Amino acid sequence: MMPSRERRISTVVSVGWIVVSSLVLWATIRIAVGTTAGQQYDDAAMRTFSAGREARMALLSVLGRVSIGLILVVMVACIMTALLRGRLQWAVGAVVVIAGANITTQLLKNLALDRPDLAGLGTLNSLPSGHTTVVASATAAALLVVPPVFRAPLALAGAAATTLTGASTIVAGWHRPSDIVAALAVSLAWAAVVSLVVARRLVRVRGTAFGSLVGAAVGAVGLIALGVRPDMGWDGALDAGAVLGGTALATAIFTWAATTLGFDDVPRETSPPPLDDASAVRVSRPALASDRPWS
Repeated sequence: MMPSRERRISTVVSVGWIVVSSLVLWATIRIAVGTTAGQQYDDAAMRTFSAGREARMALLSVLGRVSIGLILVVMVACIMTALLRGRLQWAVGAVVVIAGANITTQLLKNLALDRPDLAGLGTLNSLPSGHTTVVASATAAALLVVPPVFRAPLALAGAAATTLTGASTIVAGWHRPSDIVAALAVSLAWAAVVSLVVARRLVRVRGTAFGSLVGAAVGAVGLIALGVRPDMGWDGALDAGAVLGGTALATAIFTWAATTLGFDDVPRETSPPPLDDASAVRVSRPALASDRPWS
């Protein structure tokens, strides 16, 4: 049996994001980890911010909330949402997204990737960011299972939380910008894989792109409100703005991409009401001359 048009569209969208996220992850590793210039620029970008004691304490408080407990809470919420919509496979898919993305990040960071000391910056690998993966994968999983009407506001909230978390790790000196991009790519890849397997129908929801951009901007502004400033004052404002803006834009793109993968119910075909015998006769035989109105 040929797949339905909705199924073919969902397959194309899912495969497309799998390819894009995989290429982004590969390019990020290749350039930011595997080249001298990439390591230098990436490390310099991490050092464009400064934060006073109060601001740093606030950032650490934000990062401290990203924990195993948060993962479990989001998992339970996603499972409940999927079950309320009558879809057990969606609940399993949300769990797979969160678990798969976080396990992949830890394997890449601790086992698979070696960071050569090309720029005299050491060999400690921090790519991808674990904190960013937690929030990004939770956002993606939630966007997959919520009803379409809630996707735009959830995209706004998820983009804000992901931007704030990712940028906070940069300011705190825990991660470089490439670590954030890699975490987003890993999370999107898992969301796309699960959507490819589970989704039968995808729907376009208005406002998700706008919500993603606004949410990312809110996250960036929130960081500034906490007291984060360019490390070199106004002289470094352009560089710091580029790093923060780039992080926010990458998060907005990731969040919008996740909204395009959200599950939706396949409309059930309704059979036409049964016809009575007279009606059946009228529609089953060809028209006769006696059927025509008198002129």
